[in-house]
Amino acid sequence: MPYALSLLLLVSLSANSIADEGLSPFLGDAVFEKQRLFNDQRYPNVVVTNKGTVIAVWGNSGVSVRRSEDGGKSWNESVVVSENGYNGGGTIVDTGSGDILVFVEDRQPPAPLTVYRSKDDGRTWKPEKTEIAKDLNGNNPSMHMNESGITLAVGPKKGRLLRASRFYGSNEREGEWSKQYTNAIYSDDGGKTWKTSAPFPEKGTGEAALVELADGRIYYNSRVHWPERPNNRRRREAWSFDGGETWKEWRIVNALPDGDQGRPYGCMAGLTRIPSQEQDILIFSNLDTNASHRERITVWASFDGGKTWPVKRLVDAGRSGYSSLTAGRNNTSTSGWIYLHYEHDPFKGSYLTRFNLSWVLGGELTGDGDLPKLKRGK
Repeated sequence: MPYALSLLLLVSLSANSIADEGLSPFLGDAVFEKQRLFNDQRYPNVVVTNKGTVIAVWGNSGVSVRRSEDGGKSWNESVVVSENGYNGGGTIVDTGSGDILVFVEDRQPPAPLTVYRSKDDGRTWKPEKTEIAKDLNGNNPSMHMNESGITLAVGPKKGRLLRASRFYGSNEREGEWSKQYTNAIYSDDGGKTWKTSAPFPEKGTGEAALVELADGRIYYNSRVHWPERPNNRRRREAWSFDGGETWKEWRIVNALPDGDQGRPYGCMAGLTRIPSQEQDILIFSNLDTNASHRERITVWASFDGGKTWPVKRLVDAGRSGYSSLTAGRNNTSTSGWIYLHYEHDPFKGSYLTRFNLSWVLGGELTGDGDLPKLKRGK
């Protein structure tokens, strides 16, 4: 976006008198910062705890976390969650109890699962027994490798834990891709027992992300895992109107690429919602390149709950891969920040960036919808 247009937009934001204290911290002067976090392995997640600690989850040969208690300025040394196994994604902060759940699979899935729980803001972790029911097809869900999960905040299912999952088939070989599908698991007892949702309406999907909108609907965004699907280089989406139990109204999201566009095979993406009470502002991350290798991690913004994605901004022009997003919590040191944890040249470690919405607004217009005059508090 040209500087003058960006400045004009920010002026219009400041002039709006309709207050939304959840959005205000994310605006102001544009800020972007980046730092190295891990130096080998793969598979990122990132969440913010009730206390405002940023937790970055990582690893495919043992799982570790790093913690930041000052909003992402500095980071503690790695804490081992599990000496072995794969980060299964879907890390959840239970906002009711404050507990944090990390999912670890023994190996490349399908594989046995262990859930690790932290009751002390990510300092220590203990494994626990967990029951996960099969889906309506009689299949066990796999956790690998999805965006962080959520705690539902509104509606009759308030307090429910929800995270994306998938049916992997018997293994990851190409002959199984047509049988695979994404879904979700949900718990109404703090993560002791879980049920599995209905499948995503399209076969050949895998690795997904979800957020809850202000009205309680769940927005679900999925990678394609089967090159024979139509328009297979674009993301998929669907909606839940029952707290993540079923998925409806699926469509292809033409505005959002599914990984590098030089090959018909997707990539895990990040997704988060800014904690605004009045507006469903979503941030999405994935690769934005026509090359046949993974590079150019980029973020997109939607101001209407995923209907359109009118602006994007390049984060890193170099080699990159899987990514995870989260937004800061109000009244903590994370307030106003958006966090992106992404692979830098897979198998060579990760970066953690933090930026605000104003920085995203200074990006490139996509032509998919118009930038709104956002509601900003004083």
